[in-house]
Amino acid sequence: MPAVTAILTDIEGTTSSIDFVKHVLFPYARERLPAFIETHGDTTEVQHWLQRAAEEAGQIALPRQELIELLLEWIDADRKSTALKALQGMIWLDGYAAGDFRAHVYPEVASRLRAWRAAGKRLYVYSSGSVPAQRLFFRYSEAGDLTPLFDGYFDTETGPKREAASYARIAAAIGVAPAAVVFLSDIEAELDAAQAAGMQTILLARAPAQCPPGARHRCVADFDAIELA
Repeated sequence: MPAVTAILTDIEGTTSSIDFVKHVLFPYARERLPAFIETHGDTTEVQHWLQRAAEEAGQIALPRQELIELLLEWIDADRKSTALKALQGMIWLDGYAAGDFRAHVYPEVASRLRAWRAAGKRLYVYSSGSVPAQRLFFRYSEAGDLTPLFDGYFDTETGPKREAASYARIAAAIGVAPAAVVFLSDIEAELDAAQAAGMQTILLARAPAQCPPGARHRCVADFDAIELA
């Protein structure tokens, strides 16, 4: 097995609890989204993402109220919409800056990330959340500002997380052979795609989950159990 030179990690269920995203971030954005769009809807950036949302819905354009209702439906359905994720990230910025919350990270994550970085590994993030939202997440984490540890971030602008081509694009973008990259995730379908692209893979099965019998990927309970070449 080739030596690992780059580590690509998911966020939800991997570095951080799904509950934080589901029970803190999503409700925060849902509550504030209508007012945010009404007050910021004429800015160039918000207009861009509202247009993208309409296009994702198969429309050339939609009235603002219909867009708001559509986006609320997508939040409730946890739709992996690039436009929605971008708008959520703008709302979360206000929450982080105001100190309304700090991003959860599992207890061992920060120390392991620092150790890998000190060992010369390059660290990257690939999440369905927008790149700006990812940066906010790690900047305002419970463990402090972790952004200096990361070399780059990728979201669904790169491609769907369950398609091998997305991981091939990431490897090409960071200039590392896929075989020298290890992808960390709690979702086997994502790991399948990364493996198909030639990456090494590790499944995180955090408590109370357990490694599934006959798992297709190396499986660990936390970052401390990860051994890298």
